[in-house]
Amino acid sequence: MSELLVRPTDGATRVEMEFVGFEILPLDGTETRETGERELCVVVVQGECRVNDWQLAGREDPWSGPPGAAYLPPGTTVTLAGQGEVALCWAPAKAGAEARVLPEQAVEHRGRDDHAREVRPILMGDEAADSLLVCEVITPAGHWSSYPPHKHDADNLPRESFLEETYYHRVNPAKGFGLQRVYTDDRTLDETLAAQDRDTVLVPRGYHTVSAPPGYALYYLNVMAGPTREWAIQNDPDHEWTM
Repeated sequence: MSELLVRPTDGATRVEMEFVGFEILPLDGTETRETGERELCVVVVQGECRVNDWQLAGREDPWSGPPGAAYLPPGTTVTLAGQGEVALCWAPAKAGAEARVLPEQAVEHRGRDDHAREVRPILMGDEAADSLLVCEVITPAGHWSSYPPHKHDADNLPRESFLEETYYHRVNPAKGFGLQRVYTDDRTLDETLAAQDRDTVLVPRGYHTVSAPPGYALYYLNVMAGPTREWAIQNDPDHEWTM
């Protein structure tokens, strides 16, 4: 199996890249984490969760409403209590920002025709943090997403930023799959992956794009982090015309 594709074990997933840490926690009771020298964004993918003194907004599944989410800075003890599926999104941080429940934000509609999709910002540039950028995307059945293929693997601001990224996939109905391609200009990296429900795809570098087959809607949670907290992308010039 590809090193870019991570399958869950007993519903749990843990990924550690240089900048991005990602964990899926099947929550049934209480769990504790220490942020240490990292910052943390907690996202309720499904179910309900209390984070320290805050009861986050719950939802039946990733398609049934906006996410409940919270931000915790370095040096924080985090107690999670509830039932469901919770994503823990980590990145290196120095001072971090104020611990808080993250507000529901306006949905963004991107693309057109068969690459139209819905983007839900969670912890993007208008919300304070040191390194983390977090959002989720709903892609209708038969549509493309993260399209046209784009990259953010060069520390070359303002043209482009270097950000690692993870995609956590959910599929509806769950027996389906999504397709994700990750590739570089010189094709030293060129992989097309079939992501099943609850799989995670790593994007350490290169262009990337996602396809939802007919009959299967896709949800994915994006976590990004790098040396500079700025989302500046370059589209694949071969496909930019499709915009």
